[in-house]
This record gives sequence, C-alpha cells and structure tokens, in this order.
Amino acid sequence: MSRFLNERISGLKPYVPGEQPKEREYIKLNTNESPYPPSKMGIEFANSEAQIAQLYPDPDCKELTELVANELGVKKSQVILTNGSDEVLNFAFMAYCDKNTPAVFADITYGFYKVFADVNGIESKIIPLKEDFTIDVNDYINQNGTVFIANPNAPTGILLSLDQIEKVVKSNPNRIVVIDEAYIDFGGQSAVKLIDKYDNLLITQTFSKSRSLAGARLGFGVANENIISDLMRIKYSTNPYNVNRLTLGIGKGAILEKEYFKSNCEKVIRDREFTKNELIKLGFTLTNSSANFLFAKTDKIGGKELYLKLKEKGILVRHFDVDRIKNYIRISIGSAEQMQKFVLAVKEILEEI
Repeated sequence: MSRFLNERISGLKPYVPGEQPKEREYIKLNTNESPYPPSKMGIEFANSEAQIAQLYPDPDCKELTELVANELGVKKSQVILTNGSDEVLNFAFMAYCDKNTPAVFADITYGFYKVFADVNGIESKIIPLKEDFTIDVNDYINQNGTVFIANPNAPTGILLSLDQIEKVVKSNPNRIVVIDEAYIDFGGQSAVKLIDKYDNLLITQTFSKSRSLAGARLGFGVANENIISDLMRIKYSTNPYNVNRLTLGIGKGAILEKEYFKSNCEKVIRDREFTKNELIKLGFTLTNSSANFLFAKTDKIGGKELYLKLKEKGILVRHFDVDRIKNYIRISIGSAEQMQKFVLAVKEILEEI
C-alpha cells in the first residue's frame, strides 16, 4: 500500500474470489459458473455489437431492460441493469445505509456484503445462522437497518419460502429489504411478484449462473419505480455506461433463447440431485441446497484436506477457512460427466485415507 491511502481503505479486508489457476487444466467446480456456453443467439448479437464497439452503449439499456421486464412481468421503470448483480448490491449499500442505518445480514452468507459495508464506511449488524445453517426469519423482524438476505443463501444453498421473505419485508416497512436471488432459478420461487405490494423491497438477480454469462458481467435490480430511480441516480453519478455493448447483445440472446435457459437449469438440478445422492451414499452430510452447488462435509476427512486432495486430482472445489464451516466444501454443479468424475475422485480419496 502507498503512504497516501486513507485509513478506511487501508483497513479493508477485500473479497476473495474463487481460484482461477492456469498452471494446469482443472475441472472447475469452485465458482458456481455454468458448465454450459452462452446461447448461440447471444453470441451472434455480441459479435454484431463488436462491429460498432467504437460507440458508447445505450446508457439506459432500453432494449434489454424491456426484455427483462417482460420476462419478469413488471414495468421497464421497475428494472435497472447493472455490471453484474454485485453492482446493484453496492448501489443498495450506498443508497440505503449510513452512519444511522447499518447493514443487517447473516454471519454465513455471501462474503461481499461485509466488504460492501466496510468500503462504504457502514456498520454491519451480523446475525448468526441457526445450528443447522438456516435463517431464522424472526431475527430479521423490525430491524433498525437495511436487511440483506441471499435466497437461496450462499454457501449453504438453503432456500427461504416466499411467505418467509414476505414476513421479513412486511415487518420492516420503514427499512429497505434486499433479497439477493443470484441462485433463484435452480429451485426457488422469486419474490419479484411482491414489489407492487411492498415499496421497501429490492430484488437482485444475475445472468452469471443460470444464463451462462459469468464472464459478461450482467445483473439487474427489480423494485418499485422510486427505488429504481434512487439506484439510477447513483449509476449516473458513477458510471452511466456501466453495461457494455457486447454484454447487452449477449444478454439479449440469453433472454430470448428461453428453451436453452430452461434446459440448462433442468440439467443442473438433475446433476445436483445425482451428486447429492452419491455423496450421501459415501456418508456425507449436506445442507438442502436449492442452488447450483452443494455444501457438504464428512467425518472421514476435513474440509481443507479434501479440497487439497481433490485439487491434486485436477478438481477444484471451494473451501472457506471459517470456524463454523471449515469442515465443509462447496461444490459447484458442472456437467454430468464432470460430476461423475468428481464422485469417482471422492471415492478414491476416501479409499486412500
């Protein structure tokens, strides 16, 4: 760090992304990416946009915003497109938290919430998950801060019902409740239908997981028009051209190729359940994941040791060096072939110990 960096930033503990090693070819089951390529239509649209990349993209993202709104059954004015869902989350921390309004979130959840709070100089109110890693919605009733809930949660994959989400939103009428639905397409019910009923609800989603666009960086927020107006104010005060031209094109294809999207989600769910059942046969304990990953442990080997042994065999999973979950690994769901290789590798490791 330079001697010029201010004290608040110098004290930050940055978010740690999943490994992206280049020294060998791995089966990557560590960053919750889709194992399937982007839609062919999206690639064609992106190639077309690349021909005019010397021109700025539409700052209002009008065409794709309308497609997303139609897909969700909401108005264009209720949607904001962003550079990944992380950007709309950061906008929410900037807009709805301050020295009098802390950010409220779980102790085991998406790691960026704490980073966003710290980088914006915001106090964090951290609520422990229950022993079984579920969220007790009663802990989030009548909070004095802005509530952030990942649903399904990460890294556990555990889903709250729509009724549970509504209970939290309804009980905090004077505070914003942000529901992060990055993994909602793999078995959950979105809370988008509640945005006309509650003016304090903001939902975020991403194209990274179910729509195979992690590398394109595309996400969105959905809320009532006044909240979207707030977020647009921040966007136009920081980076009006936040979604690039190629990403708008490939995102358009991702929305229009509905059957491809549906088929990929179904395959991920199928292969998640296959892998879950195979791990149970091997004596693993797993949370009830509704995401595109599994969260698993075994008494036969520690989480870090299993992660390292899998890495030696050319398979990357995610291990979190946090006391409550240090014995677990998070396994992204890849293709059927990749998951079969993963299960075989786990069997070999267990036989070797």
